[in-house]
Amino acid sequence: MGRQVVIDDAKINETMAKKKMSISKLAKAYGVSRSRIHVILNSRTITPVCAGRLAEALGVDVTEIMETEN
Repeated sequence: MGRQVVIDDAKINETMAKKKMSISKLAKAYGVSRSRIHVILNSRTITPVCAGRLAEALGVDVTEIMETEN
């Protein structure tokens, strides 16, 4: 398997809340169904391309949705 990006669901939820964005709106902005966006969000480890598309759909830089190492 290639490189993976770990996304931070709390950061994604915070961004969605700030933008008053529902799962349906996020799915539409990303270009997938609601069920597919749930799969993406629940998987937590996604490809860099998927992370980039998710960040673009949220209107943020990809680093804002990535899990940071402690």
